[in-house]
Amino acid sequence: MVQKTEVHVARQPIFDANFNVFAYELLFRSNFINMYDGTDGDQATHAVIANTFLLIGIETLTNNKRAFINFTTNSLKNNIPAMLPKELIAVEILEDVIPDQDIINACKKLKEKGYVLVLDDFVFKPEYTPLIELADIIKVDFRITPHKERQEIIQRLRGYPVKFLAEKVETHEEFQEALQMGYSYFQGYFFCKPLVMSGKNLPGYKANHLHILQEINKPALEFSRIEDIIKRDVSLSYQLLKFINSPIFGFRNRISSLRQALTLLGQKELTKWVSLIALKGIANDKPGELILASLIRARFAENLATGRMPKPCVANAFLMGMFSHIDVLLDRPLRQILDEISLDEEIKHALLEKGQNQFSVLYQLIQSYEKGDWEIYSCCVDKMRINEHDVSKYYRESLIWAQDLIMRNE
Repeated sequence: MVQKTEVHVARQPIFDANFNVFAYELLFRSNFINMYDGTDGDQATHAVIANTFLLIGIETLTNNKRAFINFTTNSLKNNIPAMLPKELIAVEILEDVIPDQDIINACKKLKEKGYVLVLDDFVFKPEYTPLIELADIIKVDFRITPHKERQEIIQRLRGYPVKFLAEKVETHEEFQEALQMGYSYFQGYFFCKPLVMSGKNLPGYKANHLHILQEINKPALEFSRIEDIIKRDVSLSYQLLKFINSPIFGFRNRISSLRQALTLLGQKELTKWVSLIALKGIANDKPGELILASLIRARFAENLATGRMPKPCVANAFLMGMFSHIDVLLDRPLRQILDEISLDEEIKHALLEKGQNQFSVLYQLIQSYEKGDWEIYSCCVDKMRINEHDVSKYYRESLIWAQDLIMRNE
């Protein structure tokens, strides 16, 4: 008898050379997969994938970008990818798929129907030539592929109409190396690690944005302090008045007072607006994905903490998520930044991965969910005593919230 499934879906961005998001790789996990040991396991797994598209919605997960999804030998032979829309997915052929005639025929059918085919964790072998001829993209794992082979793969396959994706790129140096070698797409945590410039000071306007982020997330919001900070920043003042006078609100009379604008917005809307504007100000020279990722983490942390932590801690959880990429946004060491701003010590310890506290477990849960590290994720869920169904629901809601916030303020 098929048991009730608990579906989880995380995503990792895939960038082009200009740091624009080209696609997202979707990482799936289901309790059913962990428990089920029958011969139809592959079909069951991809039935879960199909259901996930219906339950969660691919538009929510990928914001209308293409979704890279792994497919096994059996799933390819059973034509599972054809269950999903060709315009929205890329079919990743796993490295352990043996290219026998059935697999080659299945991939030919998908190619004829217009599906994008990707060879995952590629290592050249002559028997893979029929799949190379069909592939649109080849992924090369930078963690397991020696430096010399990364270049040789591109040179060897130069005659094929295929593009190359550098996977598990962890540093800016590796990104630059892959770019120079001729890779077109990049995936990994290189964009989540700071390119530290020695002696780089924090510009005044960025310090102001950091200050307002702290102030806006205090449990007891003081409008006079917020107004004072915004008054000192011409850009913030202009953007607030522009926002409050937009058709979204539909006020008959034009609002020209900052205090009136703050009062009309209220704490909830003000928190959302300031969070986005301040992050944009801090990240003016960074990929937009970093702003989105920070907002998703902030909301995800807030949702997970609500009802499980005291109310002041919920606001701190939001801040923790918001500040989790701050070192990358400012190109400065995280410890140095945290020494300069007044955050709860437990949040600082969590972000620095120093010791264990309630926020560090929450932070580990968020990171492991994003990476699809389901073993660590399960441990964190147990520690927090949280229902896994709620985690999936909160993640989806956080994606919608962050994307909606950005769209409303573009």
